[in-house]
Amino acid sequence: MKSVLITGSNKGIGFETARQLGKKGFYVIISGRNEEKVNQSLAKLHKEGIDADQLIMDVSDRESIQEAATEFSKRNLTLDVLINNAAILMKEDRSLLTNATSILENTLQTNCFGVINVTKEFLQFIPDGGRIINISSGGGSMSDEVGGWSPAYCVSKATLNMITKQLSFELLGKNIAVNSLCPGWVRTDMGGQGASRSVEKGAETPVWLASEAPQSFTGKFFRDMKEIPW
Repeated sequence: MKSVLITGSNKGIGFETARQLGKKGFYVIISGRNEEKVNQSLAKLHKEGIDADQLIMDVSDRESIQEAATEFSKRNLTLDVLINNAAILMKEDRSLLTNATSILENTLQTNCFGVINVTKEFLQFIPDGGRIINISSGGGSMSDEVGGWSPAYCVSKATLNMITKQLSFELLGKNIAVNSLCPGWVRTDMGGQGASRSVEKGAETPVWLASEAPQSFTGKFFRDMKEIPW
């Protein structure tokens, strides 16, 4: 049985990805910083007959990440797939020139440094042939027109895309595939109820990357299971 750890997965795209992968036979480890909410989500997975567990972790806090990795090490598991899904988009994020400096700092801390720190701590558990999947955004594409929305968030996702490219190069020797993906505009707490896509559609590409996509696709950026420009 393959295992998958998904950060920020007590709700939204992360939870739906966990649910779909669990239905495909993965051993699913959901993660978040609020233990009560994570346990409520875990109970929903168990109710559907999914083999799952939880790991409490705040990806913005390096000590919390280290503690989570230590806890994971006690479980004697390999980690076939790591999905870096946890991210923030702050409602005050309106302009790089007028935002409080803390908005960009906090956004980068969670959306970029969080991914690097989680990957560093959990890489020891990922075997040759494993996968790392980073949930990015079309807002991070350097080839798209700048839309003027949530600029700190978009900067963080462009940075995440470069992190993906660099990690894919560094991990070639271990045959660990690293990809970014854009799930599209999804009806979640972050995306809002006016978004054009269902959460099921948003989970489609991460599920495909985790379960079916060839390892040779490492270093590529996807939407709807198709490569898109960086």
